[in-house]
Amino acid sequence: MSKLKKLTGRTLFLPIFCMLLVMCANIIYDAACGNFALNFFTISIQNGVLYGRLIDILNRGSEIAILAVGMTLVVSASAGTDISVGSVMSLAASFCCMLLAGFGVSSTNELQMPLIVGLLAGVLMGCLCGTFNGFLVAYLDIQPMVATLILYSAARAIGLLLCNNLIVYIRNDSYAVLGKFIGPVPTPILVAAACVIIALIVLKKTALGLYIQSVGINKRASRIAGLNSRKIILMCYIVCGLCAGIAGLVNSSRITSADSNNIGLSYELDAILAVALGGNSLGGGKFNLIGSIIGAYTIQAITTTLLAVGVSTDVAPVYKAIIVIIIVAVQAPAVKDYFSRQSAKRAAAKARG
Repeated sequence: MSKLKKLTGRTLFLPIFCMLLVMCANIIYDAACGNFALNFFTISIQNGVLYGRLIDILNRGSEIAILAVGMTLVVSASAGTDISVGSVMSLAASFCCMLLAGFGVSSTNELQMPLIVGLLAGVLMGCLCGTFNGFLVAYLDIQPMVATLILYSAARAIGLLLCNNLIVYIRNDSYAVLGKFIGPVPTPILVAAACVIIALIVLKKTALGLYIQSVGINKRASRIAGLNSRKIILMCYIVCGLCAGIAGLVNSSRITSADSNNIGLSYELDAILAVALGGNSLGGGKFNLIGSIIGAYTIQAITTTLLAVGVSTDVAPVYKAIIVIIIVAVQAPAVKDYFSRQSAKRAAAKARG
């Protein structure tokens, strides 16, 4: 019993358990349909690229995984969420495509400037948005959701203005590099992996992760201890904006265009859910980045599973919401406390008997 309690008490237990439940659902469905039971884990090479349900989940979930990196830091440091990341994705992609195509141009085959300049400009736009959000939260003490509501409403509209209310198509193979394949591997998987690895190295090899958690637990105590809590919160929002910019470029590269109305739509909700499903407290403080990444891919696995079993794209969000509610409820402190009390009562009754 003690070993089981120790196992279930680990931070990554529930995120991994939820992912395993989704995998089991796929196995049961495939077996019930008379298909190979382990179809979910089957990976093959078709037309020179990796193919399979797992690859699709890793590929399509890459943008949410990238956003989850920044969102985890923001939640930990400020005890609030950045609800503007989806709109910032759209703005970063629109700014990049506008520069590459030229203002007022809806489609181009020839880039008006080097690709790297356009990509860096898109990332810089994301950082500027993060700086704006961070300044409002850290230096003006505006509640995070209210502060980020500004760009949630305005960033997508600014992107539309930059693109002259047009969908800007970049019909140049070089722009598709972030959304296609490098050899047999989808590029978005590699981009997401690079972002996660860099974040883990920085947080593990420096004291930054400890500083962020300290500020999230108690800003005043952190200041007394010598930490500049305002700068740390600002930095977390800049990193969140950076991640949004990268995710926006990946999303835009998939479709080789800037569709301001649809890029990043509702992605902020999935990013916040990824943090919650990863076992992180939305009240700030201690965080687990790996848990957030698992949460991001769990959300994508749920979506992919629903589509695989024949649920239409219009109805899928309903089932997805129900599943997410169950998963979040299982991780709720009140539920955990209830089961802990029941376990203690059983142990006490057993001792008396």
